[in-house]
Amino acid sequence: MSSGNSVVARNVRHLREQRGLSLAELARQAALAKQTLSKLELGTGNPTVDTLFSIAGALGVPVTRLVAEQEQVMTVQREDDVVWQRHDGYESRSLDHVYGSGVIENYLVRVSGTRGMEKPSEPHPVGTLEHLYVIRGRVRVGPADTPVELSAGDFVRYPGDRPHVYESLDEESLFHIVVSVPRAQPGTGGMTVTHTHGPKRD
Repeated sequence: MSSGNSVVARNVRHLREQRGLSLAELARQAALAKQTLSKLELGTGNPTVDTLFSIAGALGVPVTRLVAEQEQVMTVQREDDVVWQRHDGYESRSLDHVYGSGVIENYLVRVSGTRGMEKPSEPHPVGTLEHLYVIRGRVRVGPADTPVELSAGDFVRYPGDRPHVYESLDEESLFHIVVSVPRAQPGTGGMTVTHTHGPKRD
């Protein structure tokens, strides 16, 4: 199995299971033979570009989500680059999409005194993503080894299953975080749910 095939196989299987789709159902939606999709998920197939686009379309994700290593997936939206959509009486801005049936947590985080956490936050369960929008101030946030600097109005999505940091670059910064924790996979037993940025709960 080549490393490229392995990445695609892992990503397709993860995204399919995250959406609760069977192999047959995803194959049907992507207009592919079930055997073709099965070989792809086993890492033994050699998918064409058209096949990858068909699968990405059925899963509702960019094709880059299928071919990129999960830990490398980071998306940044800068305020100056955003296009607001006009509707009848209001405007809207899409930040991101959260898929799956796991746990979704929302937090407002305030960091004061041009400082951050004393040490990086511990990784959350595998597959966790953090979606962070800066409301006020300038911050340095994201994976501990590749943080990004953001200002008010900027947005970033990054893997939460790696050590990550939050640091204010101003006197006080305020940001909103949505943490998406995937559901437990069949056969893994019950999932103990804990707040990722707050007090524990059962």
